[in-house]
Amino acid sequence: MIERKNKRTGRIGIFAVAHATYWAQFDGLLDNIMGYHKDFCNMVEKNDVEVVDFGMIDSSEKAFAAVPQMLAADVDVIFCNMVTYATSSVFAPIVKQVDKPMVLIALQPLKAMDYTKACTFMQLENDNICSVPEFTGVAIRMGKKINDVVIGTLYDDPEAQKEVATWCDIAKVLRSLRGARMGLMGHVLEAMYDMHADPTAIASTFGVHVPLLEIEDVIEVYNTVTQEEIDAKVKVIEAEFDMPDPGSDPVATKLTQPDLLQAAHSAVALDKFIEKYNLTGLAYYYEGSEDSLSRKVATTFIVGNSILNAQGIPMCGEFDIKTCIAMLIMDRLDIGGSFAEFHPFDFKEDFILVGHDGPHHLRIAEGKPVLRSLSKYHGKPGSGASVEFKIKEGPITMLGITQNANGGFKFVIGEGTSKAGPIPPTGNTNTRGFFEPTTKEFIKKWVMEGPTHHYALGVGHHADTIAKIAEVLGIEYVIVR
Repeated sequence: MIERKNKRTGRIGIFAVAHATYWAQFDGLLDNIMGYHKDFCNMVEKNDVEVVDFGMIDSSEKAFAAVPQMLAADVDVIFCNMVTYATSSVFAPIVKQVDKPMVLIALQPLKAMDYTKACTFMQLENDNICSVPEFTGVAIRMGKKINDVVIGTLYDDPEAQKEVATWCDIAKVLRSLRGARMGLMGHVLEAMYDMHADPTAIASTFGVHVPLLEIEDVIEVYNTVTQEEIDAKVKVIEAEFDMPDPGSDPVATKLTQPDLLQAAHSAVALDKFIEKYNLTGLAYYYEGSEDSLSRKVATTFIVGNSILNAQGIPMCGEFDIKTCIAMLIMDRLDIGGSFAEFHPFDFKEDFILVGHDGPHHLRIAEGKPVLRSLSKYHGKPGSGASVEFKIKEGPITMLGITQNANGGFKFVIGEGTSKAGPIPPTGNTNTRGFFEPTTKEFIKKWVMEGPTHHYALGVGHHADTIAKIAEVLGIEYVIVR
């Protein structure tokens, strides 16, 4: 019943390059090459992105003419399709003036030439790699960056297709970041210095806007929620969650009807709040006075937040906008993005519990997520419904965003494995995270990189992709191994 509200999309610019002298020399070569170019554009479009095809650029004049077109097209990533040899003059004006991630595509039509029939025409059709070193060399001399080179074959090459798909996913992340409205509401939980972040620095680095919001803004829409809306949300919650009997934790009981209704009421209010302020995501923390409506509302967002995460709107507690952005990046890569931190080690089996007591991404749950009523939120005020589940079993990726002594941002990236096994029945997410070479060694390396205590947790191994995003954004990063 939970559908994504924000479509994962990006815009890819593609242009082919060649040496115009060939056309008069080899009849039919241009037509063949443009057929291959069309096939590549179709390959890219299958990754659910918009393609802007700038066609063939085979002279410096065409390159200069293409620059304003590329700038006006508002693309996220540019693929330079190396369809045959081309002089770097057809590329230099573009790489110099178009400040977008640039990926060279060297995918030859044939896995190998038939050497019994080989000819110059056939060689030129498959000369995709020939001018790649010329292009990268010229880019470096101009102080510009080639972000990647995809080498392989145009047809039946899963590895090349995966590399292209990765850059399409990166385009979706970049498009989502530009102009995103990452709201902040409330304040940092008292004394957590690692949570503080300057909204101007956030805006400068990630290209987002940070609306500063008040708890009263939520209360205003909370008071407009109707019983019909609450009932409809209850149906969604009952369909998406299990409500089991309590386990060993006396704090966590079977979900009560009042807690269910309160969670539904707050979830509807969050939906209206997100819509009213056009938010891409929200980081918040607010305590409020005891028995106040503001405390009642602010401390019962967990269920609504988790649903919104599954709908593509990252929501996280403790005012942690850095992790909220990490969650957005993971969501747009379609790998989840739960709010997480480290919990106790299991030194017997060599794993560590990873999870949190707040919002989670329901799309990456192993099995049906659980709701429990908590009589207290440990370390915080309030009580009520809380979400518990494990991350899907298999490979996992962590992305923490921290800052260095100069205020610059840094990605701390790691990969591990989520394995089957029981978790504490505490109404919090917890996953059994196993890391190489041993979990203790990995965690020691992680903490020595100066992260915050939160990070975004997703499924699959995607450290290299996230590192590419850091490079595009000009952000320091480390992959902990």
